[in-house]
Amino acid sequence: TQHGYTEVSVPYVVSRSALEGTSQLPKFEDDLFAITPKSHTCNGEDAFLIPTAEVPVTNMHANSILEEADLPISYVAWTPCFRAEAGSYGRDTKGLIRTHQFQKVEMVKITSATNSDEQHELLTNHAEACLKSLELPYRKVRLCSGDIGFSARHCYDLEVWLPGAGEYREISSCSNTGDFQARRMGLRYRPTEVANEDDANSGGKKKKQKKPKPEFCHTINGSGLAVGRTLVA
Repeated sequence: TQHGYTEVSVPYVVSRSALEGTSQLPKFEDDLFAITPKSHTCNGEDAFLIPTAEVPVTNMHANSILEEADLPISYVAWTPCFRAEAGSYGRDTKGLIRTHQFQKVEMVKITSATNSDEQHELLTNHAEACLKSLELPYRKVRLCSGDIGFSARHCYDLEVWLPGAGEYREISSCSNTGDFQARRMGLRYRPTEVANEDDANSGGKKKKQKKPKPEFCHTINGSGLAVGRTLVA
């Protein structure tokens, strides 16, 4: 694609462990649509409808060790999203602003700690490019620590102008979760081996190098965009 993403098709039903890996569980269980165990389970676990494609896309590499040379990995997926929106009330519950089911394009990046911040900025720029190509007025907001979700370490909200409501509303949230999700789902990468200069110049026997120990990846995600709110704008 233009920005280097690979489009993937992912399941709409995921297991409890997948949601724990991306940190929607256990905190946000009331906001999820659970499938009763009597009717269906997912790999022997409780099953849920996906709240965002971030969950199945990021978990594609759960319990894996990637090579640093293959990073960053960039995915994009267009899926329906299902949210119970517990506690929601008022005018937002009518129309396309806040619904139990909506379409959304999700971008996910898996990268090393070294390139994490750079890739987060890049993903945010790609979400902005969608708004610019649609010629929609928007603003970029950097969230303070009190407003960021507990899994993220840095987050930008892109807020689009809704002429009917006369206000800006979030249309994309671009988060860098650092190694938080990776630790929960066992997602690691093996750093590229660096040649030892002392061995190369010694002329003697080369010592057998130990493979670098795997390190936890960093994961980044963002919407590009939520379709319903894009139509409203």
